[in-house]
Amino acid sequence: MNSTVFPGFDTRDFEVFSIDGLEPRMEALIERVRPKLTMLGEMIQSHLSALSGEEMYVHVAKHARRTVNPPKDTWVAWAANKRGYKALPHFEVGMFGSHVFVVFAIIYESPRKVDFGKAIAEHLQEIKKTVPDHFYWSTDHMSPQGTLQSDMDDQQLLAIGTKLQNIKKSEVVCGLRIAKDDPLLGDGDAFVQKVEQTFEQLLPLYKMAFA
Repeated sequence: MNSTVFPGFDTRDFEVFSIDGLEPRMEALIERVRPKLTMLGEMIQSHLSALSGEEMYVHVAKHARRTVNPPKDTWVAWAANKRGYKALPHFEVGMFGSHVFVVFAIIYESPRKVDFGKAIAEHLQEIKKTVPDHFYWSTDHMSPQGTLQSDMDDQQLLAIGTKLQNIKKSEVVCGLRIAKDDPLLGDGDAFVQKVEQTFEQLLPLYKMAFA
């Protein structure tokens, strides 16, 4: 895939999320955005496999369960399972109407969230040094909101870890947000490099979830 040039994301891609109605929005999403996510998934797959030391599989969001509400976001995920990613710690690139996100995530379906919750408590200072201050943390993968690490104290990070260990529906997301008007998104090569670099920075978190 090295000869393939990723086209980047543009204004029309983000406008998909302002289209009213499930069917019209899905139609635009499938036409404009999904091909880019599929291409990105394939381009990043070998890099992530080499980085993690295990075969990573591409999973592009289908939004198949939706019957009424149009999706507020969409994504491509990579995980070490061909059948699915939700039960595993994984990596994602996706977009809301306001930004693109490049993240490590453990959502509530994954039993590994307990292990990662313990890892936060045990490796707090290491995590703070590993994760750049401009990366954000969130406890809801369905929300566009998040808190920059630079705005969080030790207790807030520890609280995420405690929640992961004790609350069944808990989850964690950590990574980079790129605003929709950032020129980086229009430069396909630079964007792919940024995704690869970001996943390298997030790899220690991924490893901690399996320790």
